[in-house]
Amino acid sequence: MVEPKDATMLLLWENNPENWKVTDTEVPFSLHAIQLLIEQQQQIRTTGQLRMMICLNDSSQDPVGAIDLYDVDFRNKNASVGILIGEKQNRGKGYAKDALKLMIKYAHNNLSLYNLVCSIHATNEESIHLFESIGFQKVGCRKEWFANKNKRVDEILYQLCLEKK
Repeated sequence: MVEPKDATMLLLWENNPENWKVTDTEVPFSLHAIQLLIEQQQQIRTTGQLRMMICLNDSSQDPVGAIDLYDVDFRNKNASVGILIGEKQNRGKGYAKDALKLMIKYAHNNLSLYNLVCSIHATNEESIHLFESIGFQKVGCRKEWFANKNKRVDEILYQLCLEKK
């Protein structure tokens, strides 16, 4: 679970323009805004959001990323999932895959969710590979959905039915 002590690290990751394409951020966050988000995300049943930090087994190290459930719909048992490994040197090491597998189990076993969905920029080959390797299936594409550096980029939609996993 994300805690108040994680605010500074989240602020750095969220305000890094290199991550904005993945997080759909348009303007920098203030520390106060990050602190409010942390406080709100403790109440998934009322806010529809949950953020967890991705930590290595050696708990003496700082977290390497964050994984989110958002747009959680408990009535229909669906949610969106997003993931960010904060620093480039920690990417490609399997941390995102391990965290995603754990979040899938948590969403199914603890939250009784039925479906998870994610939205990926068509140019984000690493994320496409990650989600497909876990079993997410491509269910759609929104053509030229995102604007990125004066170019239009497709959005690819993926879904995982947790009952069939």
